[in-house]
Amino acid sequence: MKLNLLAIAIPALLVAAGANASIEVWNKDGNKVDFYGRVKAANNITDRGQKGEGDDTSARLGMSGQTQITDSVVGYGRWEYEADAGKNSDNEVRYAFAGLNFGDLGSFDYGRNDGVLKAITAYTDVLPQFGGDASNNDWNVLSSRTKAVATYRNNNFFGLSDDFSFALQYADNGDNSNTDRFTDKINGESREAYGANAQWRIFDTGLTAGAGYAQSTKKGTRHNTWAGGLKYENYDLYLGANYFQSKLKKGDVERVNGYTVRRDQKVRGFELVAQYGIDLEVGRLTPSLAYVQHKYKVDSKHFTRHKVHNYVGGENSPLAKYVSLGATYDLNKNFSAIVEYKFNLLDRKDIGAAENTKTQRGKHENKPGTKDVLGVGLIYQF
Repeated sequence: MKLNLLAIAIPALLVAAGANASIEVWNKDGNKVDFYGRVKAANNITDRGQKGEGDDTSARLGMSGQTQITDSVVGYGRWEYEADAGKNSDNEVRYAFAGLNFGDLGSFDYGRNDGVLKAITAYTDVLPQFGGDASNNDWNVLSSRTKAVATYRNNNFFGLSDDFSFALQYADNGDNSNTDRFTDKINGESREAYGANAQWRIFDTGLTAGAGYAQSTKKGTRHNTWAGGLKYENYDLYLGANYFQSKLKKGDVERVNGYTVRRDQKVRGFELVAQYGIDLEVGRLTPSLAYVQHKYKVDSKHFTRHKVHNYVGGENSPLAKYVSLGATYDLNKNFSAIVEYKFNLLDRKDIGAAENTKTQRGKHENKPGTKDVLGVGLIYQF
């Protein structure tokens, strides 16, 4: 059966683009090129000592292309760039990958792309301004955008079922879990890693269940993450939930009475989201409610050396804990207004409060990291 460009679905291009519309600049002789973009003018209003406070304006520009190679093979590529116009004015190449789609046999691509677990953690990464805590962090393996990843995807289980999809991925020293908390102490800041996910659209119920697993390849300090999620969606109602756990083997190193003690580090978290769309005379309003909680844990340990009992205390402290209440008002498919209030539930003694504090203010340590945040903004996209 002859496959043309419109008949072959390439979700890596369509879903990841994240825009409701795009500009088709070329579509001729089996070649198609689209451009898309977004400008977000936003501000996070909170204590001036908190990270992320203030201007959050940014602009994105992306391109996706496809070319018909044979009746059953399509080549594709995608590039996306973001420039922050806020306080930091950082720039980033978000995506840059190319690959081949073989229809029912699946697709294969290589480059900078989403980690394989993001397909699951994205179930709750839908908040108007905040959110994405399980996707964009440094403690989950292959959950964020990652460099140097080779990915195989099959979105219809070799043509047998449109409701079942899976993906396999290998990261060549490109895993995102490479910053302060889970740095590979042996090989530096880069980790080789591999992972997989599977998703099942449960008949015609509107429910989708997904699960994934990823780990680094280094045995001595192996770092692994597993995640599971469930979402329900119809035209008006969206419900999403996910749970994840990450573990870094022997990642915590302590000196106790002259002895080196190594313990596993763990991060566990869950996220819940509910949204409901309401059609108005002009546009569509989507209220949003969410709860997010992530915790960092190191178990206590007793040990005896030379008949002397030693003890090192454990740690169990929230990294993120908040309730989100907000709304997105889509005036049309190209222009939206967003508002979101984050009720911060962290205590100033929590690890999350310390990590969320940019500048100490007042006599109470880490107090800025416990403050609520109001995010407001306007978004234009094409």
